[in-house]
Amino acid sequence: MYPLKFENLYYEKVWGGRNLEKFRDNLPEGNIGESWDVACHLNGTSVVLNGDYKGTRLDDLIKLQGEKLIGTKIYEDKFPLLIKLIDASDKLSIQVHPNDEYLRIEGEFGKTEVWYILDANEESKLILGTKSIYTKEEMKAAIENGTLEEHINEISVKKGQVYFVKSGLIHAIGRGIVIAEIQQNSDTTYRVYDYNRGRELHVNKALDVIDLSLKGEESKGLIATKEGYSKTYLCLCREFSLELYNIQNMAKEKSDKERFFIFTCVDGEGEIIYSNGIVNNINIKRGDSILIPAFLGEYTLNGKMKLLKSYVPDMQKVEEQILSEVKK
Repeated sequence: MYPLKFENLYYEKVWGGRNLEKFRDNLPEGNIGESWDVACHLNGTSVVLNGDYKGTRLDDLIKLQGEKLIGTKIYEDKFPLLIKLIDASDKLSIQVHPNDEYLRIEGEFGKTEVWYILDANEESKLILGTKSIYTKEEMKAAIENGTLEEHINEISVKKGQVYFVKSGLIHAIGRGIVIAEIQQNSDTTYRVYDYNRGRELHVNKALDVIDLSLKGEESKGLIATKEGYSKTYLCLCREFSLELYNIQNMAKEKSDKERFFIFTCVDGEGEIIYSNGIVNNINIKRGDSILIPAFLGEYTLNGKMKLLKSYVPDMQKVEEQILSEVKK
């Protein structure tokens, strides 16, 4: 196995635009809102772009390589993550995502996600939670009488910030923002308000799953300084772990036979150097995502770049890693 890069799967959206052209030269015509960059879902499955498996669908490659690709602790029948870039040239709907339990009967994951702000205008805002609604009855009334916008919690954002969006949190991405989104492998959204654009709303389902106690706050994490790079532990939950590598020179890493990793470049450029008998490298630049197979072995992140590392964690193992950085 070797590090895998995939073809970009583009989706036109009413709120999309052309901002992904800032770091892509293959954007199709139209208002492109989403690029699915590592995906294995009924609504879009990645196709390998590089190496011996070029042209192979990710689901077929999982059947072929199994645990060598995804790891011994990851279920082969349900790929757990979905990696996207989102161009919100206009406001997304105000919405909420269900959790695993609510969608179990439909065979879909819930949708907890985390956002890294790749780009934002000076006036750009996120909607995360509410500031003056405390019960579902109040939420329903605000939706029905058209006053929901008066109660939402808006947060001004800038490039490089990170926000964790747990299933059940009412939220929206505002105008002029480009984000890298790491999420559970789900495509289920319940809209409660869509700025009168005529799309379907899902108010009853949204009220079923909304958790008004949830708050949206910036995830600043814990920074660990290493030789040649630093690593920030940004968020850790059952669904995924997210870490930010700030590579100044290089970082030597090793894959984990229990799970795959995904690196998403959010700034700069460089290469991933690895060996499968002979030394090879794969270039990575801003906007690229690359999957590290579980059985890859040792590899080096080389260059000057910032990389998000996402994976399904062994919670205890990651907690021990974090504690080892501060325990004396």
